[in-house]
Amino acid sequence: MGAQSGPVAEAEPDELSPQIPVLLEVLRAIGIPLAGADGCEADDVIGTLSTREATDPVEVVSGDRDLFQLVRVTPTPVTVRYIGAGMSKVQIMDVAALRDRYGVDGPGYAAMATLRGDPSDGLPGVTGIGEKTAADLIGRFASIEGVLAAAADPASAVSSAVRRKIAAAADYLPVAVRVVAVRTDADVQLEPEVGRAELPREPADPAALAALVAEHGIGGSVDRLLQALAER
Repeated sequence: MGAQSGPVAEAEPDELSPQIPVLLEVLRAIGIPLAGADGCEADDVIGTLSTREATDPVEVVSGDRDLFQLVRVTPTPVTVRYIGAGMSKVQIMDVAALRDRYGVDGPGYAAMATLRGDPSDGLPGVTGIGEKTAADLIGRFASIEGVLAAAADPASAVSSAVRRKIAAAADYLPVAVRVVAVRTDADVQLEPEVGRAELPREPADPAALAALVAEHGIGGSVDRLLQALAER
């Protein structure tokens, strides 16, 4: 339901595209609500829905660390269940865990990751700036713009070595931070179009689901999903 956007688009695996229509039909047959936004990636949809939520706590399940920037306490808690190392090694990232692990809050994570770099996003980071220095800079100057301004100010409390490294990346940083940033203002469309939707405990259209399973040979995956829905 979404498309890619931003200055640097991530390449979609060739084997994924043909599976998306089947996946959407399976979700419809089960009765799981869908959400999407034209011109946006899934991260932008998740970011927008998480930011909008003003009633219930939000738990995001993802293997993408960029979503750590959504973590917050108010007005409703947003927590990321990080599964980058697999479900058996899930990490619960709330505000306290994020500060303990990276030394930043949710909004500061995107700026810190921009400085440090992230190979999973193809971002090299600033040469010579590691995670600890990146977190310290964001802790002191709050944003990439603040870091750039401090590095350009001879009177600021930035070492000459760090100042040179930031100056060398002055063209890279304003572009890279936009790649890492998750949108929170996407025009998200919901299916069905309801304000709130609950997960089903059994398929909404068993006949359609059975036909999809038979046609695509996905019985094992569908059975695991149905079991998880029934046991929640």
